[in-house]
Amino acid sequence: MSASEVVTRFAPSPTGFLHIGGARTALFNWLYARRHGGKFVLRIEDTDKARSTQAAIDAILDGMKWLGLDWDGDTHFQSEYAGRHAEVAHALLGSGHAYRCWMTQEELAAGREAAKAERRPFRTRSPWRDREDGPDAPFVIRLRAPQDGETAIDDQVQGRVTVQNEELDDFVLLRSDGSPTYMLAVVVDDHDMGVTHVIRGDDHLNNAFRQLVIIRAMGLPEPVYGHVPLIHGQDGAKLSKRHGALGVETYRDELGILPEALFNYLLRLGWGHGDDEIISRQQAVQWFDIDAVGKSPSRFDLKKLENLNGHYLREADPARLAALIAPKIEGADADLLARAMPVLTPRAKDLNELGDGASFLFKSVPLDMDEKAASLIAGDAADLLGRVRQSLAALSDWTAEATEQAVREVAEASGVKLGQVAQPLRAALTGRATSPGIFDVLALLGRDESLARIADARTGKD
Repeated sequence: MSASEVVTRFAPSPTGFLHIGGARTALFNWLYARRHGGKFVLRIEDTDKARSTQAAIDAILDGMKWLGLDWDGDTHFQSEYAGRHAEVAHALLGSGHAYRCWMTQEELAAGREAAKAERRPFRTRSPWRDREDGPDAPFVIRLRAPQDGETAIDDQVQGRVTVQNEELDDFVLLRSDGSPTYMLAVVVDDHDMGVTHVIRGDDHLNNAFRQLVIIRAMGLPEPVYGHVPLIHGQDGAKLSKRHGALGVETYRDELGILPEALFNYLLRLGWGHGDDEIISRQQAVQWFDIDAVGKSPSRFDLKKLENLNGHYLREADPARLAALIAPKIEGADADLLARAMPVLTPRAKDLNELGDGASFLFKSVPLDMDEKAASLIAGDAADLLGRVRQSLAALSDWTAEATEQAVREVAEASGVKLGQVAQPLRAALTGRATSPGIFDVLALLGRDESLARIADARTGKD
């Protein structure tokens, strides 16, 4: 197959957000298409109108754009093709690959109860499979599934997987109200959109066997399948909200994760390239292939994501970070924030911590002191701060290097260690017991602000 013939797709149901598992599925499809020079199609499975609100659809589109997963052509909506789906169902009816069924809900319920009592899977066995003398009443159209032999899939992730055809049932293609089922719609849409490779979670593997029956009945080319193991939590259980199964927007808006960090982390959930942990978007496109995805479920680890995010914070453009955190800080100045990034990012693992760490820059005297900081400026510390202020005020050159020399001289003259001066000075300047390097803090705050804060913090202010 040539590169130009490769078409992958991502087809989510709008549930109000782009789930982290769905985001990885989208990423793998996007990478496969980009790696092979093909196309990546986005289709919204919006046939459930109660759930398919515009807000839910927008959440998917926004999440995709934030991650940088651009798609080719327009966004497709499954509901737009209902007429085409019904047309195919009737064509299968005409070719004998499907039949009309008038089974009642009571008959179906009785069949389920019998299967439950006998502890076997429920398979629809319609009495109308070989009959055409149905009543003048609404009916569904069912697929006439094969009952003998087996169906095999050579899956790019799972390998060769086989199911006995007797396990397949005559599922519904078209409901009695004329609406198509998902099983039919997805096959028709994939064919009509030229999809060649179906990469999705392995919870859809059973669907693949049923969809293949439709594909073969229609005489269509079979897609290449790759069913990826689902993401689990650290405890090995299926991923849930307590493990981090959240929407992409939560990682962006609440957890302060950068898109390149989430991109890199999702890429490494089930796929690898040797021992490489930090993988750029360009490298991912160059290296990714579906046959390198493992067969075992990957485990989501929020701590690893945060550590990876810390790396990308340190690599990010300071002006970009400043623009991202400025709205989180009252009175923030983007230029000062950008200058502060080199000393702030080593201490932060997400944008929230970065914003919190930068907040001292925009406080006004008197500073709100946390309990530990207040204890650091009590007692004899006030005298030390007075000497430090006097020494700093005499400086003609206000740089980190110059202020460090001045503070060291105060410590030596006072017969104390540098830390005994730096700790109360930090508290006076930031209102906290922890901060970036104190001389970087002095340089960022500038002469006037630094001297004002030291004076305010002293007992018996000048």
